[in-house]
Amino acid sequence: MRTRFFSLLLLLIILVISCRKDFSTELSTGKLLFSKDTVFLDTVFTNIGSSTYNLKVYNKSNNAINIPSVKLGRGENSMYRLNIDGEPGKVFENIEILAKDSIYIFIETTINYNTVTNPIYTDSIVFDSENYLQDVKLVTLVKDAHFLFPSKNTQGIVETINIGVNEAGENIKINGFYLNENTTFTNKKPYVIYGYCAIPSAKTLTIEAGTNIFFHKNSGLIVSKNATLNINGALNNQVIIEGDRLEPSFSNIPGQWGAIWLRAGSKNNSIHNTIIKNASIGIISDSIGNSSSPTLIIKNTQIYNSSNFGILGRETNITGENLVINNSGQSSLACTIGGTYNFTHATFTNFWNNNFREFPTVLINNYYAYSQNNNQIVVAKDLFAANFTNCIIDGSNNIELIIDKAEGASFNFLFKNNLLKFNDYNNTYSSIPEYDFTNTANYQNNILNGKPHFKNPKNNELIIGEKSDAIEKATIQGTQSVPNDILGVLRTSPADIGAYQHIIFEN
Repeated sequence: MRTRFFSLLLLLIILVISCRKDFSTELSTGKLLFSKDTVFLDTVFTNIGSSTYNLKVYNKSNNAINIPSVKLGRGENSMYRLNIDGEPGKVFENIEILAKDSIYIFIETTINYNTVTNPIYTDSIVFDSENYLQDVKLVTLVKDAHFLFPSKNTQGIVETINIGVNEAGENIKINGFYLNENTTFTNKKPYVIYGYCAIPSAKTLTIEAGTNIFFHKNSGLIVSKNATLNINGALNNQVIIEGDRLEPSFSNIPGQWGAIWLRAGSKNNSIHNTIIKNASIGIISDSIGNSSSPTLIIKNTQIYNSSNFGILGRETNITGENLVINNSGQSSLACTIGGTYNFTHATFTNFWNNNFREFPTVLINNYYAYSQNNNQIVVAKDLFAANFTNCIIDGSNNIELIIDKAEGASFNFLFKNNLLKFNDYNNTYSSIPEYDFTNTANYQNNILNGKPHFKNPKNNELIIGEKSDAIEKATIQGTQSVPNDILGVLRTSPADIGAYQHIIFEN
């Protein structure tokens, strides 16, 4: 048996060798083709490694070729790194490419901002074959930044903050840190935050107009009880809050970071002229009881691409004006467990297309539920107000507004001069009093299933066009409190419903 096995193995080796082609190579004659003339490694923060980019090198000739030298133009001093055929380095010799074949070159960089004289760092990959020279340019924009992150002790244990207790009474801790005092984030340099940055009790974080904040994965901002967050963006100098993946391919990817969490008892929070994008939840707002003053006043702000909720309110008090929310994995706006909500000239839409979406654009309820001894317990809480005036509620589903009432607590809501999408084709909701759109105690002068005529909602362009049913349908009383739209345009009288005055779209 052993003799037969070795005989078969020898036969197999002979067959493989006999099938091999002649891999002799010719010297490259400078006729390489490349997938890109220039590789843009986009923007990197100082001392933070880039993503991996690739360049494909083609040999279109009928012969295998040898490239004597492939190297970075700056040689070993270059801040770029290459990988060819699994081998890392900056200088390579005798790189072979088979006839009508190609190879990949993978490129990364880590750059110290303080060591470069120009924030645009460049180099090239040089393909040298005696008298034939070709190159591909490499370009990276380097940004200096403030880096905030949890500390580590001598045992390597990362600093944590306590966010509550679980069912077993154990503390729930997450990687994070507290700011020490009243703090101001300025617009001089971006802020890159690792872990959760928490504002301690009785302290305030102020964020200046034009500030950019980038959160790493599993990071976010927490406002503690009795603490305050003030984001003071300006019309032409917005605050931008997003994830720290700066490649264009990540510009609209949901769920890259956690949330801005206004914890129960935080107070006098304000967010003005801000763009919040690519979070798990854009804003979570909690309150204690029925505070008479808003936990959050949010104006002229856009929230996009949240993998769960744009705004999740839980027994809270929110006032919003010129607010735009779109593309959320669940609801763009969830007003839950009761509370007080007042929105004027807002645009709430949901054109999420990453997967199936179960929830509507806007969800309103007045309870929370939990399980106890295999029983579902529902606790009703007062909905003191849910007032929507001159707002658009729309999206890609037929039903984009759910009003879910639990008995045993107050449930007050009013929709006035709104454009509402509610196509109840099967009359599923026709017997539920909360959906009686003829009841003037809850619904006044609304347009049901009208055409908003958005510019490009899937790309978060929610300005309305000249064919919109929202034009000049706003109530004057609501417009008087918000006379300019989100772009600063003076509203007409009567004004258009939603956050934007309409424009004429160019073909």
